[in-house]
Amino acid sequence: MILRTGLIIVLGLFNIALLFKTVWGPTGLTRYQDLKRQYQDLQDELVRLDKENVALSRDIRLMQSDSDFAEKTVRQKLHYMRDNEIVYLFTDSSSRGTGVNANDGKN
Repeated sequence: MILRTGLIIVLGLFNIALLFKTVWGPTGLTRYQDLKRQYQDLQDELVRLDKENVALSRDIRLMQSDSDFAEKTVRQKLHYMRDNEIVYLFTDSSSRGTGVNANDGKN
């Protein structure tokens, strides 16, 4: 009877150790969940990069074949302008005061 009780205790401890290793061990469920989450993040990044790659490839083809698109892109991204072109810069209306300077009307 004592041998049987001791054997049950040893097997119970062994089962607890296996359960611990299965859940929290280096190849356990928690590690699996972390790896699964990392895999999904990498898949999402891959999809995003693929879309970006397609858009950049399209832009390259357009730059090579369409001079209007190339000019528009250069003007937007590099802030180039044509000869004899005038650029007007507008300030944000919320940053302006009431429109009256502090020294208006003074000599």
